[in-house]
Amino acid sequence: MSKKDTLKKILCSPGSYIQEPNAINELADQYRTLGSKGAYIIVDPFIEKTYHDQIVSSFESSNTPYQLVVFGGECSDNEINKHVAALGENDAVIGIGGGKTLDTSKAVAHFGKRPVIISPTAASSDAPCSRLSVVYTDGGEFDHYLPLPKNPDMVIMDTTIISKAPVRFLISGLGDAYATYFEALACKQSNAITMTGGHSTNAAIALAKLCHDLLIADGPKAVAAVRQGLCSPAVENVIEANTLLSGLGFESSGLAAAHAIHDALTVLPGTHKYLHGEKVAYGTLTQFVLEDRPEADLREAYGFFRKVGLPTTLAEIGVENPSDEDLLKVGELACSKDDTMSNMPFEVTPEDVAIALRAATEVASVY
Repeated sequence: MSKKDTLKKILCSPGSYIQEPNAINELADQYRTLGSKGAYIIVDPFIEKTYHDQIVSSFESSNTPYQLVVFGGECSDNEINKHVAALGENDAVIGIGGGKTLDTSKAVAHFGKRPVIISPTAASSDAPCSRLSVVYTDGGEFDHYLPLPKNPDMVIMDTTIISKAPVRFLISGLGDAYATYFEALACKQSNAITMTGGHSTNAAIALAKLCHDLLIADGPKAVAAVRQGLCSPAVENVIEANTLLSGLGFESSGLAAAHAIHDALTVLPGTHKYLHGEKVAYGTLTQFVLEDRPEADLREAYGFFRKVGLPTTLAEIGVENPSDEDLLKVGELACSKDDTMSNMPFEVTPEDVAIALRAATEVASVY
C-alpha cells in the first residue's frame, strides 16, 4: 500500500485507561470484567520480589484463580512462545512491569487468543497503550515489530508504584514521549500510513502536541518529585503524557527517523545497557539534524534533555569513539524497508544517518 492509496484515517486506543493511586489493589476486580477461569500474570522479576503481596492480594482475598509467572528478561520469540504454551485454562493475560514485559504479555495474549490487561510499573515508554510489540533477539538486538489486531483491553497505571520507581525510568519515558510530536509532524508531512493501516487524524496530532507541551511544562518538576518518591500533580501529568498521550500519538500519527535510529542502534553492544527512551532521545536529536530543524527547536530539545537528564551525545548511550563503519551499519539498519525511516518526508540514505549521528553529538557543544 502506498502512502496515497487510501484516504482512510484511523485513531485507535485501549479499551480502558485507569490511572490512580494503589490501582494494583483492585487487579482481581478488573480481571473479572474479562474472565473467570484464571488470570495468567506475567511479572517482571524485580517487581515480583518487591510487590508480590500487593499483586496477589486481591486474587487471594476474593478467591479469584490466577497463575503468576516471572518474565525471562527479553521480549523474544522464544519467551513469547514459552508463555503461550503455558497458558492452560487461564482465560486472560495480565502483564506487570516494564516495556518488554508488557510487549511480551500483549504478544502472548494475541497468540493465545485471550484478552489482556497491561499494568506498567514505571512511566518509561509509550508501549503500554499500543497494539504493537517490539520483538528482540534473546541477546537483546532489535528483531522485528509485531503488529497486533487490537489494543490492550485495559491499561492500569498505579501512580503510587510508578512514582516510587527509579527516576531513570521516568526520564526514559520523557525521551520516548518527546519524539512523539516530531515524528508525527514528519508523518503528516509525508502523508504516511501509520501502523494502524491508515493516515493520522487531527485528533492524534493534537494529542501528540499536548504530549509535547505537558513534557516541557511538567517534565523537570516531575523528575524532581520522583527523585523523592513523591507523586505530585506534575508527576500525574507526566505519567499520562509518557503513557497515554504518547501511546495514542505515536500509534495513530506514526513513527519516523527517531525510532528507526533507536532500533538500529541496538546493533552496537554498548547501547544494550541503555533504556529504550534514552536511545530514542538521541534518535530524535539525529532526526533534527536530518531535518535541519530551526534553531529554536534545537535549543529546546538539547536544553530540555540536559535539564531532565537525557543523553545528548553518542558517548552517553554507550557509543564511545565509533568508527565510520559502525555508524554506517546503524544507518543501513535504520533505513531498512522493515523500519520507519521511509515515513520521513524526504529520502534518507544510510550515509545521511551516519553523518547525522555524529553531527548530533557535535551540535550538543553549541546548544
